[in-house]
Amino acid sequence: MRVFEQKICENGRLTCYICDESPEMPNYVRDAMLVLPGGAYAMCSDREAEPIVKKYLAAGMNVFCLRYSCGPLAAGFKPLVEASLAMKYIRQHEKEFNIKRVFAVGFSAGGHLCGSLGTFWDEPWLLEKLGDDFPRGINRPDGTVLAYPVLSATEGSHRPSFLNIIGKEDPTDEDFERYSVEKHVSDKTAPVFIWATSDDGAVPIVNSIRYADKLAAAGKTFELHIWPHGPHGLALAEEETSVGIPDMINGAVAQWIPLSIRWIRELK
Repeated sequence: MRVFEQKICENGRLTCYICDESPEMPNYVRDAMLVLPGGAYAMCSDREAEPIVKKYLAAGMNVFCLRYSCGPLAAGFKPLVEASLAMKYIRQHEKEFNIKRVFAVGFSAGGHLCGSLGTFWDEPWLLEKLGDDFPRGINRPDGTVLAYPVLSATEGSHRPSFLNIIGKEDPTDEDFERYSVEKHVSDKTAPVFIWATSDDGAVPIVNSIRYADKLAAAGKTFELHIWPHGPHGLALAEEETSVGIPDMINGAVAQWIPLSIRWIRELK
């Protein structure tokens, strides 16, 4: 396996995990996963980075983990520009890395970033930031996996996340509307796998439900799992990411990884 870091812009760092080719499996073509950790756009959580990478590697995928701009550097939704550049890098190296499809997975605010990538990929304001020479559509994932995602900036929101990407002390309603993912679902939105817990105390479940409702209305392919119990930030819901907190280990919720892998493999 090759592991290396690719600088995709001034602050965006993409760690690449590329499976070796084998004479026994010549030219085996794999799916790829772009991992987008959470952290309220204030930081990128280690719990939602390499532990996630290892699971999708074990499923036979090539995996890429993006450390994007956070805090004051996130203003103007710079993380979405960086996620788009990461997608561009992966797509432009598909032949070299033996990749057939590219998916993205995001957690909490990283779920907002992931959902934005699948929904806003061709929005005029994003294309303007990317520039005229950016290949159109290269940043659209083949599907997105959203874990306890922040999605709505207007209702049931995690306000600190949006304040970081808006970058204003007194945002307008228009600012919040622009970054509410569920309000921009269209027939161009990528397929979605969503999971959350109903008693998440940080990001209300309404974020996932409203997005699923809009996806259904648009006739988009999606799968939604809501488990009854579990705190915010479960990550793998296994011991490795539990930081010693018993409630962060949940055998039922931990099934989201194999469920998402099955969904990816079955997606047409």
